[in-house]
Amino acid sequence: MFIIRPIETDDLDVLTQLVDGATFGLTSLPKDRQLLASRIADSLRGFAKVTETPSGECFLFVMEDTKTGHVIGTSGVVSKVGGFEPFYAYRIEDSLHHSDMLKVDKRVPALHLVEEHNGPCEIGSLFLAPEYRQKGAGRLLSLARFLFIADHRQHFDPQVIAELRGVIDKIGRSPFWDALGRIFFEIEYSHADYLSVVDKRFIADLMPKHPIYIPLLPIEAQQVIGQVHEHTKPARKLLESEGFTFARMVDIFEAGPIFTCPRDKVRTIRDSVCATVSAVSERPAESPDCLISNGRRDFRACRAAVQVVEDGTVAISPQSAKALRIEIGQPIRYVMERP
Repeated sequence: MFIIRPIETDDLDVLTQLVDGATFGLTSLPKDRQLLASRIADSLRGFAKVTETPSGECFLFVMEDTKTGHVIGTSGVVSKVGGFEPFYAYRIEDSLHHSDMLKVDKRVPALHLVEEHNGPCEIGSLFLAPEYRQKGAGRLLSLARFLFIADHRQHFDPQVIAELRGVIDKIGRSPFWDALGRIFFEIEYSHADYLSVVDKRFIADLMPKHPIYIPLLPIEAQQVIGQVHEHTKPARKLLESEGFTFARMVDIFEAGPIFTCPRDKVRTIRDSVCATVSAVSERPAESPDCLISNGRRDFRACRAAVQVVEDGTVAISPQSAKALRIEIGQPIRYVMERP
């Protein structure tokens, strides 16, 4: 069984090893032990401070294989981006150009820099060890954090976004960065990506403030705007099934797409149900697999069957009860694994 839980201080070594296996583009989890330790510390503070108002808290989850006890993946959410570290993106806007003499109407797309200081909620830091992909683990790893949001809705901004990794090759080269970012920053994409985690001030200092007309960029750069990395296509499909749509915004470094959905319209949040556990039984439940969480600040989530009883209570297996640290009489939150 796989369980999702908050990251702990003792996970630093295994997180460092896990991130070392990632390719370029995992911006929020840099290959820097000191910064990873800082991310863990931020997450611990976030879980200790679940209030009624989002103020930029970070929550980092890990997936654990109960058979081996190994941490095999991560996912995260920020209650509200912005504040002292603004959220930067390019918004794609069309401008209409008209000529009566030539009888020409021309719609030209352009990139407009966005600097957001007041939200929204952002999900990210999604990474799963390659040997566990194609086993349904990625769905649990991604969606479990929505169950946490569902239990603490007022602590998360009403709008949720996800930045998806754009087109980057095996050696860390980004066609979009080479055509645009490199001109203004005079550094490699990988270095700029790393610096954006350490301190975002250089973005405000050097990023062009005027619109960038997309047709003026090299064809190779135009073709990757809003496109996802080959390994990110399953994540995009999953988000679309949850109600996310392309926000017509892209990452400022490699032009990966940004998807968005109102918090309360995210399928997992919207359709999840709270119920009291009335039985812990080995009986095979007839229902399909569900995503289940314990609904507490010491969050635990797993994938298992839930048997709904006539009075609205539920029965779960002993394995699920142990994974969730749930006893009879306590509540859980659950939702169908798939729409």
